[in-house]
Amino acid sequence: MYDRSWYGCVLVERVEGFAGRIEWLRSYEEINHFEEQLTNHGTAVVKFWVHISFEEQLKRFQERQGNELKKYKITEEDWRNREKWNQYKLAVNDMVAHTSTVRAPWTLVAGDDKKFARVQILSRLCKGLEGVLDLGAISSE
Repeated sequence: MYDRSWYGCVLVERVEGFAGRIEWLRSYEEINHFEEQLTNHGTAVVKFWVHISFEEQLKRFQERQGNELKKYKITEEDWRNREKWNQYKLAVNDMVAHTSTVRAPWTLVAGDDKKFARVQILSRLCKGLEGVLDLGAISSE
């Protein structure tokens, strides 16, 4: 399991200006090629983008700031990145459009409702694993 992994160039590096246009455009092809190699060798590549609304993000940020047990989860960088919401939204749209393939499609998850999102993710993850596991061999043992 990876969190963000090789998508940094087309998201954070793109938005923050750490990668130039030529670099992050080239990354789409490199990502697709890499994921194709993974799936060719039996790896389940199951990708999720959990989307929350601008309003929900603000609500969660404010709740974290007000909770002594969760304050560590929110930093000034989170607030700074929130100001770049539209840039990240464009980068995410491009990322999904250019890297969702037959072998490694993106699953877009409505994340405002955490329980709904978790069920959707677990359901899709099970289907993705079924696609690479020989479940008949497991059940006959």
